[in-house]
Formats: sequence, C-alpha cells, structure tokens
Amino acid sequence: MTTAITDLYPTRGTTEAAVPRQDPVVWSAPGAPGPIAPSALQSYERDGFLAIEELITPAEVATYRAELNRLVSDPAVRADERSIIEPKSQDVRTVFEVHRISELFAGLVRDERVVGRARQILGSDVYVHQSRINVKPGFGASGFYWHSDFETWHAEDGLPRMRTVSVSIALTENFDTNGGLMIMPGSHRTFLGCAGETPKDNYKKSLQMQDAGTPSDEMLTAFADRHGIRLFTGKAGSATWFDCNAMHGSGDNITPYPRSNVFIVFNSVENTAEEPFAAPVPRPSFIGARDFTPVR
Repeated sequence: MTTAITDLYPTRGTTEAAVPRQDPVVWSAPGAPGPIAPSALQSYERDGFLAIEELITPAEVATYRAELNRLVSDPAVRADERSIIEPKSQDVRTVFEVHRISELFAGLVRDERVVGRARQILGSDVYVHQSRINVKPGFGASGFYWHSDFETWHAEDGLPRMRTVSVSIALTENFDTNGGLMIMPGSHRTFLGCAGETPKDNYKKSLQMQDAGTPSDEMLTAFADRHGIRLFTGKAGSATWFDCNAMHGSGDNITPYPRSNVFIVFNSVENTAEEPFAAPVPRPSFIGARDFTPVR
C-alpha cells in the first residue's frame, strides 16, 4: 500500500490562485559553514536571489565560452533531442544536460564555488535536476515570458517541495539592453498556481514559447506592483543564484550583443522527484532528472 503525497502547491486547475509559501528559503541551520557570507545569505532569503560579481575568472570564461561555441556548432549536438532550436533563426538556442555531454561543464558543476553554495542554501547534499547552456545571439533572439520555475518543476517533473536553487553564470556581458534576467524581489514567498491543464508533451512547445504555466496579466501586474522588478547586468563570469519560486523572465535581444550563459539547477537529495502533480507523464529525464546521485 502506497501513501498519498500531499500537494502543498496545487496548480493547473480551473482558476489561478496565489498561496503563501510553505517551505523555508534557506534550509541550512544558522551559522552553517559554506562559501556564502551570513549577510549575503540573509539577503538571498529576503529577496530570493543573490548576485555575485565574479564567480569564475576571465580565463575560465574564455574556456567555457569556447566549449559552448563548440557544442552549438557541432551537427551531432544540434541533431540531439537535448538541443532546442530558435524558431526564428533556426540556430541552437539551448542544449540540455550539458554536464553529461561535456566534461568541462561537468567539472563546473562539481566546483566547490558552485555546488558548495547550493549545499549551503539547501542544507543537504544536492543533485543536478537540470543543466543547460543558453545562447541568445543578437538581432532577434527571443526571450522567456514571466514564470516560476517551481510551478513547472512541481506540475510536470514532480518536485514536491521548494528545495531547489538555480545559478545562471554569464559567459558574455549582461547589458541592460540585451535580454537579461529580470526577477521580482520577494516574489518567491508566494506560490502562484496557474490555470489550465497541461497538454501532452507540453515541453516540446514550452521550451520555445510558453503557454501552460503562464501567469495572467492581472496577477503579474499585482506581483510587479508589490515587489518591483530587478534587471541583472554584469560582466562575463558574474552569476545570479535564485530561488526556484522566484517570478522571473527575460526579454528579446534585438541588440548586436549576444547573451550566453550556463544554467544549473540543484535540487536537494531529500526532495527527489515524484510523479508529476499536474501533468500526464514526467518530462524527459534530460530536462527533469530522475537520477538523484549526489554531486561529489
């Protein structure tokens, strides 16, 4: 006999609903060791994000950017199901599970500057729920509409609790004009359950343009009025850590200046994926991992 799992965050129903967060933001005990200073950890807990001016060095940026360029120009990688193609330009937009495709990016995942911060925030060992490289070339690369990652990971991957953190590491400079990351500070403390059923194989469409799991204009306006919007800029090598439930998005890049990053999602080994809470079947494992081996 199996025990039913309580759904703390209902979504994809007939109506949209905002409910208070039921989980901690920082899961480690006060004073727990780690690379994040106590004041920075408090800031993360309050705002739902933490920006770091230089997570990796300029020399490392050059190495990782060369690897990114190698991967997106490889015909075998382009043909792989883990690659998502930009609808307008037909260029490679995203390559998923990059830590399994590239030993260089696998090493970055294991780097204590990266995984150490994830362990400190989540208060446990962690595994990679998702990794990818994002390529946002100039002259028309499309953005991502406002959303909470947790809403999707809960509904379609089966993550039960908000014990997941993402890091976006810039491999090109983030200007205020080239489609950078925007977050609503403090929005991570409210879960927004979206309206509408999840279509079969929704991921095939949503990775190019979102539909299911998209908040209404009215709710986004209310969130923005309450929390404001923060746009992240920074040199290549900078990084932004953000909570799984932070409302975020990015605009199109119509400038000549590309924006590329490596994106890693760490989940607690104590929060492993169950059956999806609001989808017919789980998404493929290269998007939402079903291997929960801790990062060592």
